[in-house]
Amino acid sequence: MIISASRRGDIPAFHSAWFMDCLRRGEAVVANPFRPKQTRVVDLRRDAVAALVFWTRDPRPLMKHLDEIDDRGYPYYFLITLTGYPRFLEPGSPGLAPALSFFAALAARIGRKRIVWRYDPVIFSNATGCDFHRDNFLKLAGLLAPFAFRVIISFIDPYPKALRRMQRAGFPAGPAAGTPEQQLELLGGFAAIADRSGLEIQSCAEGALTASVAPGKCIDEKLLNELFGLNLAYRKDPSQRKLCFCQESVDIGSYGTCRHGCLYCYAR
Repeated sequence: MIISASRRGDIPAFHSAWFMDCLRRGEAVVANPFRPKQTRVVDLRRDAVAALVFWTRDPRPLMKHLDEIDDRGYPYYFLITLTGYPRFLEPGSPGLAPALSFFAALAARIGRKRIVWRYDPVIFSNATGCDFHRDNFLKLAGLLAPFAFRVIISFIDPYPKALRRMQRAGFPAGPAAGTPEQQLELLGGFAAIADRSGLEIQSCAEGALTASVAPGKCIDEKLLNELFGLNLAYRKDPSQRKLCFCQESVDIGSYGTCRHGCLYCYAR
């Protein structure tokens, strides 16, 4: 079993103490995201867990616990989101300077092969058009390539509550995902930048939009097998979207627990 921590909220940034308590107890009580009164107990004992995958915008609160996680024998890697967007879109996310610092510190601690950068979601707006994304991605790729080996990109999905929140804020949410032509043009540019920077590039839940960017997996059994000598067989996660190719995992997070305040977030 792979533990996802978490698509539903930023556990490393805001709930690392809770996570470590669960790890020490060997279990986590997790609410059903659609029926919160319905809970299940997830076995976190080492012999029940093949690996941990951490999703975060800020790994710093969890980094002080990595020695203990290592001592307990859990394999893990990090998915870290950094977009460099204007603050009105991401009011609580770390800025570029602290992000570069913790990318570098984490890479020094665990190696860049265990760090995946997420440029996600790509949003088109008056403030974040094609030119913005090309320039922004070029800058971030150059800065992050020494500290991450792969970048995963995706375009915003029109989750109703996120669209309503964006519309209330005066944000033109309708065209935020861009046209197919804009997406293809941007992906081609991203692929060329990633190649020059020494980064692998994959898309997330986008299908085969272009040959230059292959569909990828955020939770990737091949990467885990390569990193840790595991023998995980691929099984698509049936609880995820049709175009999501992630390996099956158990998510231990809860919606509504992230405090980054991103305007477009589906998990708020």
